[in-house]
Amino acid sequence: MWLILGFCLALLFCLLDCWYWLRTTFSVLRARRQPVVRDLLEEQTVQGLVMPTDLDFLLHMNNSRYLREADFARFSHFTRCGIFAALRALGAGLVMGSNVARFRRSLRLFEPFEVRTRLLCWDERAFFVEQRFVSPKDGRVCAVVLSRQHILGSSPEKIVQHLCKRKVESPEFPDEVVHLISFNDASSKRLRVESGICDDEKSK
Repeated sequence: MWLILGFCLALLFCLLDCWYWLRTTFSVLRARRQPVVRDLLEEQTVQGLVMPTDLDFLLHMNNSRYLREADFARFSHFTRCGIFAALRALGAGLVMGSNVARFRRSLRLFEPFEVRTRLLCWDERAFFVEQRFVSPKDGRVCAVVLSRQHILGSSPEKIVQHLCKRKVESPEFPDEVVHLISFNDASSKRLRVESGICDDEKSK
């Protein structure tokens, strides 16, 4: 019996990224136990530590692990500020539309870091989120991830209005967000041309 159970668990871990699901669940549950953040624009910080499973051949944190850790920090952020609850209440969904990462300094084995997440602004379709990987020992920004969180079945304006109980205008778009939007638009236009899709169609 125990042998079969062990085999099934091993098979499960081989076929699925179980640690990702466990970390996601843990991040959300921990965030629910923390104080609610009323200010949507307030920066939130999540602590991290570079583990052996995070390393690449150069013995520093793998590029893909930054995006993975950014996921967990963003889940925590959206839970504490109420965005996930608002999405459920409005029957809406959220998907990653695009992101860009800039790496400035490597994170080494067992090096602690902080992921500082903040909502920058929003347009008619998406939230724009900045996440900084910061070394607590010297305050240096090791990496920056800028992402576009696309809302399905609703809009950022309705999400914010649901949370704030009033209409709230988006803050001014930083230059980085303007450039990200321009890149996305140019990429979409080129892909539509390559696919033979007319410009007036909305497919991305």
